[in-house]
Amino acid sequence: MGDIVGAGLLAHVPTIVLPRQARLDLNEGSESTLVTGLRQLRTDVFADDTYDTVVVLDSHWATTVEFVVTAHARRAGLFTSDELPRGMCRMPYDFPGDPELAHSVARFADRHRTWITPVDDPYLPIHYATLNLWKYLGEGLPDKRWVSVGVCQTADAEDHLRLGRALADGIAATPGRRVLLIASGALSHTFWPLRELRSHEAADPAHIRTPQARSADERRIEWLTQGWHGQVLSTMREFRAVKPEAGFAHYLMMAGALGGAACTAPGRRYGAYENAIGTGQVHLWFDRPAGGWTQGGAAPAPRTPHGREDA
Repeated sequence: MGDIVGAGLLAHVPTIVLPRQARLDLNEGSESTLVTGLRQLRTDVFADDTYDTVVVLDSHWATTVEFVVTAHARRAGLFTSDELPRGMCRMPYDFPGDPELAHSVARFADRHRTWITPVDDPYLPIHYATLNLWKYLGEGLPDKRWVSVGVCQTADAEDHLRLGRALADGIAATPGRRVLLIASGALSHTFWPLRELRSHEAADPAHIRTPQARSADERRIEWLTQGWHGQVLSTMREFRAVKPEAGFAHYLMMAGALGGAACTAPGRRYGAYENAIGTGQVHLWFDRPAGGWTQGGAAPAPRTPHGREDA
């Protein structure tokens, strides 16, 4: 029987793969804690032998009529970003996949009333929401398998939670698997306009696009560090007002796999809450509680009627 042994909400911003001096120049001479946080996370978690497979819930990979999970035996090549080719250019990657796990997850689509297709086409594009994190957390660890799952642009929150439930069942049905989940994406996600954004490239959250977005992000970071996943889920409608990346689908898939609102696993932060040209970024890691993902202290009741936040 397989198991999910850890999970994280992690930032993949292009800045982290720029040369060090370029990063310092953008951040008023200081290193981003998103970089130092990933380095520490590798030491604490990813360099360990307690897992064999990483599943990335990739907020940059948008499908339309189904969820897709990569089913390659191996993925290798060079990556140049169409979005930012100046900063992410001919980046090499080479890692094993996990076809057995991909097909196992797809077999649970009907049970959870959704649609999941495993794909092993060698020309299937890879996205930097997967690759940037692999560069920090997977490169140099050749025996660790990496799999990606796309978000679905026609899916709502319930659909993404269902994908997470199917993912958890597929992992459990794959003998011996010890899996880490990565919800790869941002919190609030509105960029500064082009003529203004070069004045807002530093990591200081004072540069977050609006005070409302910063407040909403910081509130959710606090809830997640306390393990209050139910509070995050019950206020998704309000959070969508500040346009979380991919509708926060990457987090929703992870939450579905960890038990949804019943999950009480507290997160620990790796680095600070940072700005990336207006968007909110953070690394939060959730260790599997000894009794399972839904064991622990109860989350608080919603703070206002019907799960709404205070104005």
